[in-house]
Order: sequence, then structure tokens, then C-alpha cells
Amino acid sequence: MELYCLEDFKVEFEKLKSKKSYQTIEQEIINYFFDKTLEQLRSGTRLNRNDEVPYIKKRLGGRGGFRIYFLLVIKKESLYLMFLHPKTGTQGSENITDESKSYLYRKVLKCIQSENLYKLSIDDSKKKIQFGKLVGVK
Repeated sequence: MELYCLEDFKVEFEKLKSKKSYQTIEQEIINYFFDKTLEQLRSGTRLNRNDEVPYIKKRLGGRGGFRIYFLLVIKKESLYLMFLHPKTGTQGSENITDESKSYLYRKVLKCIQSENLYKLSIDDSKKKIQFGKLVGVK
């Protein structure tokens, strides 16, 4: 499974990770998204009805944790992280609007097409996420 993210996701991730109250975000993402099967990654609330390209909202870290939005492209075995936010704390919010969800969906499709993405990997210690910028060819 290849993991990618939008620049918006990377910026928000780095902002949250730098705050003490959200320091678990990196390990939550590593634990949930790396070394998982397609079936395991399908869990969460489906925001569309497409079985081949499900748009999923997932809660990480329990009730007070984080909410993350991603697109899973089954055929390509690729996952695209689009947005995340904490559920509690100073940066916390309950949910994003339907308009925001639609905007993210359109944006990720454009970024996939233009390859305006970051590829995610983890370091050898399996404790740090590394972001590699793709160089768009289109």
C-alpha cells in the first residue's frame, strides 16, 4: 500500500505535532495506516458509495482523539490522506462541513492527476513519518 497526502494535510500534521497536547498524532497515524491490509483500511465512515474508491472519515485515538479524511484507491493500492483535525483541545472541532468534504474530494482528485502530493514513509525506528515531495509530470 502506497501512502500519499495533500500539502494541506502535511501542514496541519506538522502544526498539530508541535503542540504538546497533540503529540500522539504521529504514532496514531503510523499505527493505523502503515502495514495494513485494504480491508483493515476500509474501516471508518464512508462518505461516498464507490466501492473501488471509498472516501472515508476515520476517528483515531478514541473519543478525544483525531478525525482523519482519506481516499482509498483499491485498484492502485494507494491511500491519500486529505485532512485531519483534533476532536478536543484548543485546535479541536466536532466535524467539518459537507462543503469542506466536497472541496477536499475535488482537491485530492486534482492533486492525484497533477501528482502534487507527498509520499509518506516511516523511518527505520517506525517512530517518525517522512514526507517526500512528488515532482508532478503533468
